[in-house]
Amino acid sequence: MSDIVVFGAGGTAGSRITAEAVRRGHRVTAAVRRPEAVSYLPAGVRVVTGDATSARSVRELAPEADVLVVAVGGGERGLWLDAARTLVEVLRELPDPPRIIHVGGGSTLLDPDGRRFLDDPEFPDEYRESARGQADALDFYRAGADGVTWTYVSPPPLEFHPGARTGRYRTGTDQPVVDAAGRSVLSYEDLAVAILDEIEKPAFTNRRFTAAY
Repeated sequence: MSDIVVFGAGGTAGSRITAEAVRRGHRVTAAVRRPEAVSYLPAGVRVVTGDATSARSVRELAPEADVLVVAVGGGERGLWLDAARTLVEVLRELPDPPRIIHVGGGSTLLDPDGRRFLDDPEFPDEYRESARGQADALDFYRAGADGVTWTYVSPPPLEFHPGARTGRYRTGTDQPVVDAAGRSVLSYEDLAVAILDEIEKPAFTNRRFTAAY
């Protein structure tokens, strides 16, 4: 059993990660900006006011945690990099820091030509700045996160939606996992399964991974 803090536990990804962790018997703290708005989280979850971009908040929650999950979204481009920097800076202060699991964007994955999906001229402009923000965080972990243990998780770049929990998936690293038809598809529920599997049996330490059917 692990003590898991989920920043952004009220969101689409965070709520499913929280539910999957509870399902497996872990102790879960949901760190959200508005605790009164997440009454739908499973029973037994400790709900606190928390913000992954606040050093004070991270200092309060990190010492007793085994894992910090970052599942934040909906902000400006700098949100994801701010969260990554804050966690790394605070965790470096601790003698036995928890691991970071950072849920990032699928648009940072590489197409068959080795180009990030977010750099495709046809990538939707309305999502490009947030995609660049997620890429900034990944670049930071790869270049500037010495002294901490992290894993960056990318869902499929396009076909990623709420759906069924099947408990099955395949993993990859920097390119999408595709099926026989060339599609990369996954539900939020099965991304949560993949993340909890990674927490319980680490296979991508200080690396990025992706998952799909």
